[in-house]
Amino acid sequence: MADRKTFLVRLDPALHEALQRWADADLRSLNAQIEFLLRMALRDAGRLPDRTGEPSASRAKRKE
Repeated sequence: MADRKTFLVRLDPALHEALQRWADADLRSLNAQIEFLLRMALRDAGRLPDRTGEPSASRAKRKE
C-alpha cells in the first residue's frame, strides 16, 4: 500500500455525525469517506494531481 500522511482534523459534531451516517450508508469507514469526498472535490475542480504530480487543470490548459 502507498504511504499515507496522517493529520488531525477538527470537525463540528453535527458535520461529523452527518459524514459518519453517509459513510455507513456507503459501507465505508469515515476516513475513507472523507478521502473519497476530497478526491471528488479535487477532480471536479480540476486540481486532482495525476501520476506525474501535475494538476489535471494544467494538462487541460496545455491541450488547448
